[in-house]
Order: sequence, then C-alpha cells, then structure tokens
Amino acid sequence: MLTKISRDLKIPAQKCLSLFFLLILITAGCKTKNEGPHPVEMVISTMSDTLPVLSIPEDEDPESENWKGIDLDPKNPVLPLYPDEEASHFLLPPGYKIEPILTEPQIEQPGAISFDGNGRMYVLELRTYMLTADSDGTLEPVSRISRWEDTDKDGKYETGGVFVDSLIFPRFVLPYGKDAVLTMNSDEDNVYKYSDTDGDGKADKKEFFTNKYGRSGNVEHQQAFMYWGMDNWLYSTVNAFRVKETPGGVIREKTGYNRAQWGITHDDDGKLWFQGGASGVPSYFQFPIHYGTFKVENQFAEGFEVPWGAAVKIADMQGGMDEIRQPDGSLNRVTGSAGNDIYRGDRLPGELYGQLFYGEPVARIVRQINPVVTEGLTTLHNVYQDEKSEFLRSTDPLFRPVDMATAPDGTMYVVDMYHGIIQEGQWAQKGTYLRTKIEQYQLDKVIGLGRIWRITHEDTARDKTKPRMFEESPSELVKHLEHPNGWWRDKAQQLIVMSRDRSVVPELEQMVRESKNHLTRIHALWSLEGLGALDRMLVRQLFKDQNPRMRIQALRVSETLYKGGDQELAKDYILLLKDTNVDVAIQAMLTANLTKIPTLDEEITALMASNNARGIQVLGEQILNPVELKGWMIDSGPELTAAQQEQMERGGVIFNELCVQCHGADGTGTSLGNGTVMAPPLTGSPRVQSHPEYVIKTLLHGLEGPLDGQTYPGGLMVGMGDQSDDWIADIASYIRVNLTNEASIVSPEQVAEVRLESKAQKGPYLYEELLASVPQILVPTDLWKVSASHTKPSRIGGTASPSSAFNFEGWTTGERQSKGMWYQIEFPDVNTITEIHFNSPPKRRGNYRDRIPPYQSYPRAYELQVSMDGTQWNTVDAGKCDSPDTILSFAPSKTKFLRFVLTDNLKEEGEIPWSMRQLKIFGILHNEKLIN
Repeated sequence: MLTKISRDLKIPAQKCLSLFFLLILITAGCKTKNEGPHPVEMVISTMSDTLPVLSIPEDEDPESENWKGIDLDPKNPVLPLYPDEEASHFLLPPGYKIEPILTEPQIEQPGAISFDGNGRMYVLELRTYMLTADSDGTLEPVSRISRWEDTDKDGKYETGGVFVDSLIFPRFVLPYGKDAVLTMNSDEDNVYKYSDTDGDGKADKKEFFTNKYGRSGNVEHQQAFMYWGMDNWLYSTVNAFRVKETPGGVIREKTGYNRAQWGITHDDDGKLWFQGGASGVPSYFQFPIHYGTFKVENQFAEGFEVPWGAAVKIADMQGGMDEIRQPDGSLNRVTGSAGNDIYRGDRLPGELYGQLFYGEPVARIVRQINPVVTEGLTTLHNVYQDEKSEFLRSTDPLFRPVDMATAPDGTMYVVDMYHGIIQEGQWAQKGTYLRTKIEQYQLDKVIGLGRIWRITHEDTARDKTKPRMFEESPSELVKHLEHPNGWWRDKAQQLIVMSRDRSVVPELEQMVRESKNHLTRIHALWSLEGLGALDRMLVRQLFKDQNPRMRIQALRVSETLYKGGDQELAKDYILLLKDTNVDVAIQAMLTANLTKIPTLDEEITALMASNNARGIQVLGEQILNPVELKGWMIDSGPELTAAQQEQMERGGVIFNELCVQCHGADGTGTSLGNGTVMAPPLTGSPRVQSHPEYVIKTLLHGLEGPLDGQTYPGGLMVGMGDQSDDWIADIASYIRVNLTNEASIVSPEQVAEVRLESKAQKGPYLYEELLASVPQILVPTDLWKVSASHTKPSRIGGTASPSSAFNFEGWTTGERQSKGMWYQIEFPDVNTITEIHFNSPPKRRGNYRDRIPPYQSYPRAYELQVSMDGTQWNTVDAGKCDSPDTILSFAPSKTKFLRFVLTDNLKEEGEIPWSMRQLKIFGILHNEKLIN
C-alpha cells in the first residue's frame, strides 16, 4: 500500500513511511501543546529521504568477524515513539506495570536522577551527549540540572524547571541540604555547591566545595556519581578517595580503586556497589571500598555475562557481528552498563528487596541480580537467566536505561535517555562497523529526547505520602529511621547529620539499644557517628550484640573512635577475629587491617589456620601479601626520588612524634568525643595543598585564633622557627604529600627564602593575616575576559575557548610556535599577582604503534607582561621553559591585564604548538576571591 501511495503522490518511499508513522502517532492520541511541534515530530522531520548506500571500507577485511554476515542493504530509519507508544514495547514479568512520569519536552537526554528531602526529583540532563556520530559539541555549556515536583499527587512530575544551567557535561547531581546540590563540569577539577537562596526554584549562589576531584579524557572515563554513603562519606566512581564536610572543612581519605564508571548504590548494611561501564558488569562490591581493593575470583555465576534482550533487529553493537545474537540482532555479551540500584523500597513485591538492578543500554535491558553470599564472599546471579530473559526488556531500539533509583513513593524509577547512539564518538569513528549501522538506520538523528519511568506492581499502590523533611525538626527526622522504605531512612539520616543538632543524641542512643528493627538501629548508629556523638561504651556493647549484622556495624563505626585516639579498641578487634560468624570475622579482619593494629600479621595468620572459610582465606592472603594494582583507572601519583622518599620518612617520624597529639594519627584531628576535634584537619586540605608558603609560614611562626570562623580547643599552633630549614622542609613535605594530600615537595631552599622574607613577623599569625601574606589561587569567573592570538578547535566538539586553559581540556594554538603569539586575561578588578603555574602535556606524533617520541608543547621563550589599561605593558618575568610543568614566580605586581607573549620562533623541526592546561594564577587579594 505504501508503495502505491508513494507512486501516486510522487513522494519518496522513505518520506512516505515517516509521514505514515507520524500520522499514526498523532491519531493515537499523543498529547502535544499548541506552542509547537513535539520533540518526537522534530526528530522525525530531520530524517533523510534518501536511503543510505553502504559498503565495507576498503581497508577492512570483508571476511573478518566484524563484517562477516553484515546486512548492508538500505534501511528505513529507526523512528522515535511517543512515551505512551514506547510503553507498549516494554516486556516485564507478570503483574508489573511501567508508566512515564517525566518526559521530553520538559527534559532532554537525562543521565541520572536524585531526590531531596522534600521528594523533589533532580535530573542530570546531558544535553550534549552524542548529538552527532562524531560527538560534536560535547563540551558546549548547555547541559543542566533541572528539578521537578509532583504537586497534585497524580504521579506525574509536572512542576519544575532549570535549577542549574549552562553546565559542561556535568558529572553528577547530589542534593545537599535544602535547595542545594553539588555538581561539577567535565574536564574540571572543582566541585561546587549551587543553592537557591531566594526560593524561585533556580540556583543563584555558587560556592566552592572541594578541589582535586576531576580528571581529563573521554567523558565516559571521568569521575561520576558523587554519592552519600551510609557511613556519611561522599564517594564517586573512578576516584580512589572519599570526602566529607566537617566543621573544619572538607576532609579526604584514600580508598581502594573501584574501577567504576556510571553508578553507585548501597545496601541495607551500607556496603557500596559500584557499576562498571565497558565491562558490562558491576565493578566492585565484595567489601566496603574504603578498606582497599581486594581481588575475588568467580564473582559472577556461570552465564552471567550473557544478556537476554528482546529482538531489536538493527544489530548496532560496537563490537561487531561477533557480539550479536542472530537472527534477532540482540546483544550476546554485555558490553556496557550504566546506573544501578539496590532496591530497598516497600511498594514492590518482597522478593525484589535487596536485589541489585542495573541498566545495559546497549542491550536495551534492566537486569535483576541476586547476590548470594557463601563463606563471606558474594556471587552474582541473573534472576532470569534460566528463562533466557531479563527483568525489563524493550523491543524499541531507542530504549537506553542509564540510571535507576528507589523512589520516595516506594517504587523503582528508570532513567531512559531514549537516544539513537549510546557509545561515545571515539567508538563510532568513520569506517567502523558501528558507524555503518548508525548511518544505515539514521540513529544519529534521534537526539534531544528522554523519559523517566515508574515501575509498579498490581498488588500494591505507590505511597502518595509527600516527604516534607525540610520543614521537620531533627527529632521528627529521627522517626523516619523506622520507615520501611530505605530511601526515607537514608535521607533522614543525611539531614540529621547535616543539622549538627546534638539534642537528638539521647533519642538516637535509645533507638540503637532498644529498637526491634536492626535497620533502624543501623541508621541511628551512623547518625550518632555523623553527629560526632559516638559513645565508646555503646559501641563496645554492640560488639556483643546477638545480631551479627550489628556486630559488623559496631566494628565499622568504631573505626572513627580508633582514628580519634581510642586505640584500646584493638583488643576488641582481636577478640572479634575469633567470632563464630564468618561475616563478622571478615569484618574484624578489614577493620584490623585498616587501623593497622600492632599484631596484625600474627593475628591474621592464626585466624587463617583455624578458619577454612573461603572469604577468610582469600582476604587473609591479600592482607598478608598485598598485590600491586594496575590498570587504566589506577592513578599511582608522582614517583618520588630516593632523596624525596628519605625526606618523607623523616617527615613521617616528626609527624608521629609531635603532630599526632593534636592533628590525629590520620590528620583528621584528635577527637574530643563531643563532636569536636582538637586542631584543624590536615587531610585533603585545600589550604595545605595550596601555595607552599602557607604551610612553611605556619610552621615557622605559628597560627592562633579562629580559622574560617571555627575555634579549636587546641588553641595556639606554636611556631617552630628554631628548627632547621631541612627539618621544616621534611615535615611540610610529609603533610603536603601524605594524609590524602597531593601537593608538591618543599625544599630547604624554599624554607630559607620564606624565612628571610617573613623575618619581620613577630609571634604567630592570625589566619586572616596569614592569608593576606600568602599567594592564593585566583578563582576564574565568567567576568574574566580570556583571549588569545591563536586557538585550535576543541577536541570534543564545541566552541574552542582560551579559557579551557584553566581546566583539563586545555588550550592550544594549534599552530607552530612563533614569535608574537599571545595569551591574555583581563580581570574585572585590579589584582596583585605573584605566581603562575601551568602544564603543557607532551603530544603524541603519528600512530602510537610508530613509537615516535612525543613533542613538548611548552613555550620555548616568553615574556610575562602586566598592564592597567591593556595598552601600556610592563614585563615582570621573561625566560625559557624547559619542562611540561611550569612555575613562574615574580615580584608581586598590581595589574588588571595579564599577557603571556612568545618572544622567539621555534628552532626545532615539526609543527609544535604552544599549549597550556590546569592554568593557575596566584595572587594576594581579598579572601572572598580565594579558594582557601
């Protein structure tokens, strides 16, 4: 019939087919508003009238596994469906239902969701993900975080809009208290807190939260999913550390390597479950990640890596034909995974509680995984493997599940990017099998859509109770710790901890002792920990609790007390190593290893000899004989020379003999048992890691008074200027390189220079006085006007900008270095600058197989100039760079303009450009302009 219509109306067959589908969808009752066409209609309108003619690239072998049997015949495009139509393509077990609760045009390309204390849903909208097959425009600042609310309780999130706009492929959204979220851009290093202070539903305040959090590279390989764990620390994928906000600032601790990409969740016992990406399977889940990374064989049941998606026919899998099940065109081995959730709600059947769910967007499925624990180790089983099925499947090729969450209403939500391409452009380059399939079905045209779905069951209605936690007192929040839905318990605990209101301590202690519900007891215990109100006797009582899960939680929570100085707990750890419950004994091993009890090796050896449980043996062997970890997600940090290592050892001796009394053995501050610490934390401290003068001057002259408005019982930090330059350099270096800090070594020569420069200082500094004398990083803002004589287009699309020099993406001239090239910054106000740092990464030449040494892109000869009007310039520094890491120090100079000018032509052969990234400008100015 379509052929006849095409011939009679003289309309190309493909266009006729597109119009036919559009007519069906419109007449099927699709709801559109009068202000314009629905996004689905707009996508369909972009489809080409000409069917593609495809062929295998000349440089490819037609007989290879990637091409053998591939169908290259012209195909009609894959057309997007309206949400109600897409819903009919889902396949679920009997009794389950799925419905859209928020869709385009309200949202576009959602990547993750999270809920705040009032049940409002924040949506991470990755609006620049794969807009073309070449991933053009990925780093354009047009992504956003939106916030939505179901005000009429009909189940649809109809009220809301933009909360934070103009983001660059944001990495996560974490609601953080009332009307505030934490997030960060791709290719950047700082996490910021965005707050709505005037109640209009859009953030109007941006505050620095922490730094040294990001990295560069493909957007699929950067850190993601900042997540509040039950232990009150914030975790993320990729990064091997955790952070926590304390009254003394944001502190940091190292963890194991999670090897995850997109997704973190936790179970009822607080163990984090990290989701892999390209592996297609969960990445780390055996033990809590802060104990380190332990290797366990056979974590997945036989056949686990085989997905059982519905027939999608188009076979658009990046791995090629050997990854495809014929004849239905579905995926035959997991290749991508995204988003995860341990379902802990109360409105779906009980057999789902505690099960792991995660999306496989390449296979168009959501998997239900049953964790089975045997002798202390976990094995994952696909619940529907025997049926050759999955929990949720779709016959719509555009279904792309990328996140899921237990919702406040007790059901499960699934985030569907509803997108044509789900692999980033690096894996879809011209000439590849995947690119061929993209062009064959015009998948690159399906952009700008997105849906969020609710899964319910016919036996139980969703909970329509609307959370109002931001209007409740801490005492009212405590009652939510008894809620059967884990979301309510988690969120109440978070807000109790963030309130820092210790009036609820007696109520929480009573709950820990007397509640009949062990889940309530666990949350109450961690609430006490977060408030800094742990009672040693209560914790020791829990070591003998009848419930082994409480004994495990007591061990974990006691680590806070041990780090705070209560090392007598080591005796309890030794006793619990002999616990008759294998899981408790394993937890005692982990805690004993973390706290490094003095007799650790002997105790572990004895335990392994007396207990043959597999978990005991596997864990004990790796504690006694640690294995060096390697891999692309492992960042080992800079290697120290032999002399620097000796300096670290001397500094460590000084720290442990002198500094631990106030700052604690791990640098988090010695706990006084009442929610306070004796001295400011040093771990992961931006102050400690900033300009080395800060630490050097503090050690030489001392520090007194409040620090950032916080007063510490330890009071005065006594100056140690009578010590030698070598001694000061040793302890300064130890503090800056250890305690989860990652800053530069301090040399005795630097100490001597600062000692001379600050010799007029009499007595200890006041904090504000110290900051005024120390160079601090100037924080770039939108008011900075950054320009350059030459700029190469961005490596991931978008509009290239000289301001990229301040992040990991970097700026480059893109042309051979030549005399007169310049880079300029115009500040909104006059600043006093004194130092500049930047990195010029080596650039690879040719194919990596050619083994041609990379070229060095640092500037060969330069002048650094300042000006008050942009016309008259004075040179404050000049010279030649000779390494990728450049530090330029000069006399403090007042300026409104700063310009870097090349003063010579490149003498070397080759098209070697000038590049800069991670540019940092240090100045001395008012505190509100600093990261401190």
